[in-house]
Amino acid sequence: WTQALLAAAAGPAAAGGLGQLPAAAEVGTVFVAGATGNTGKRVVKELLSQGYNVVAGARSLDKAKTAFASSAKVESVAFDVEKMSADAMADSLKGAKLVICAMGFVPGNPFEMNKLAKAVDNEGTIKLVDAAKKAGVQRFILVSSILTNGRAIGQESNPGFVITNAFGGALDEKLIAEKYLVKSGLDYTILRPGGLKDAAPEGTAVIGAEDTLLAGEVSRDLVAKVAVDALRKSGASRKTVELIEDGSCLSNIQKCEALPAGQADAAKWFT
Repeated sequence: WTQALLAAAAGPAAAGGLGQLPAAAEVGTVFVAGATGNTGKRVVKELLSQGYNVVAGARSLDKAKTAFASSAKVESVAFDVEKMSADAMADSLKGAKLVICAMGFVPGNPFEMNKLAKAVDNEGTIKLVDAAKKAGVQRFILVSSILTNGRAIGQESNPGFVITNAFGGALDEKLIAEKYLVKSGLDYTILRPGGLKDAAPEGTAVIGAEDTLLAGEVSRDLVAKVAVDALRKSGASRKTVELIEDGSCLSNIQKCEALPAGQADAAKWFT
């Protein structure tokens, strides 16, 4: 939801990384946090299409069981990051060597948004990182947002930063969790998508370096594909990258011609 507003407002791994991971059937099971969210459901679908087994973690176990009832390769578990300890989370992660975190707080009561954003996007994600370390996870993919580091790169007046961060300071909270993951010792990829849309992609994937994409939008389907692809790409190891669709950059925000070319071929992602 925060990334959609952004678009509208803007108009145990070794130090060297995992290297190329084996085929999905050999890799086994991926734990997806936030599995019933609009992006999380697409991540689960993409994982299944590539042969992975999935543990779907969601606040509502009933909702997860209903969402994934048709797949024998999905195990649904109750996973409330506000209430669970890191030790309890680690128990849920046992057997999964890979994690994709697609969580994000859902705004409701305007007087509770700051509290909820901190509890989910900051503290809840940090607990998940700690749990992943305890459980021996080998790769952690965090789906975050462009402009999380907006204050440090002179983008505090960017309409996307202003409006998105007005909802509980979500970007500030996400940045704290990002920094914690980077220092955790886990092999990670932080994927920062632009404004999220539910429709199918209209453009190819523009994957930029950290703090280089200042506006634009991207289909949740494409976010899911890039997140899953990052699990097995050595070029994604220990990196923060940003993602929009080709053609969605806004020239009144940044020089679009300076951005990387869009790539339709996944083999060229993270190269």
